[in-house]
Amino acid sequence: METGKNSKDIVGRYRRYLKLEKGYSANTLDAYLRDVDKLFRYLALEQVDVLDVKLEDLEHFAAFISDLGIGPRSLARILSGVRQFYRFLVVDGYLEVDPTELLESPKQPDHLPEVLSTAEVDLLEQAIDLTKWEGHRNRAIIEVLFSCGLRVSELTNLKLSNLYVDEQYIRVMGKGSKERLVPISPRALDELNYWFADRNEMKIKPGEEDYVFLNRRGHHLTRTMILIMIKRYALEAGIKKTISPHTLRHSFATSLLEGGADLRAIQAMLGHESIGTTEIYTHIDTSTLRQEILEHHPRNIQYDERQQADLLSE
Repeated sequence: METGKNSKDIVGRYRRYLKLEKGYSANTLDAYLRDVDKLFRYLALEQVDVLDVKLEDLEHFAAFISDLGIGPRSLARILSGVRQFYRFLVVDGYLEVDPTELLESPKQPDHLPEVLSTAEVDLLEQAIDLTKWEGHRNRAIIEVLFSCGLRVSELTNLKLSNLYVDEQYIRVMGKGSKERLVPISPRALDELNYWFADRNEMKIKPGEEDYVFLNRRGHHLTRTMILIMIKRYALEAGIKKTISPHTLRHSFATSLLEGGADLRAIQAMLGHESIGTTEIYTHIDTSTLRQEILEHHPRNIQYDERQQADLLSE
């Protein structure tokens, strides 16, 4: 916990507060400190001092944690720990205003996460101004997320040395340092090539040369930057759904399943250890299912052909 000049002192006082004033058990105390540790690590990445945090920083932290794959219940518990910490900072005189007062906990889902149709992904990409420096980069980011189903952390860590352009595959380093090969579409490769033309003109920081996606200063991108970018384009595109980079991963899996892909193949491409995780995508909207049956079941096809024959004979 290195964020801020007084971080060690603050954490020490917070530990004593939880133990002596709140009377928490060792396990509960450790859980609260782990929550604070997650926050401190995030703030260190963003170069924000713990005493300068605003509501927006905490919302980005919540989105960052969510995009790591942490579920709504676990995220709600972590945010509860963060609220407890900032209440302590106010009580102990470090802060006058609690920045967590308006921080919302995630709603517990009773359905699948939002997904985007291919048409909506197109709208997202069309909202990008390609005359701007970052235009082709951002379009390539969205297309790679949607075409390959990557986690946002996998995208930010994607390396040039992991691209197999001729074979149309990318090598992805997933959770637990497990590697997998994922096909990449010709459309995504085209978007990458447009970005590479701009990237080749950049001054890249030493040690960052192998990262595919870079910011204006030549550093590889962070999860938060991609989250903010996608939300901005969704707003500009008029997409009303609440989306994040992970939405494109869900959209990738759902579109594959609806297109007839085998569940085991989807599992392999997503890098899921358990088939049970992949099975959340087997829920298809009833109207979509009905349309699929009407269009593809042989009885309906035969009936439709008879109707057309009757019309022609009239």
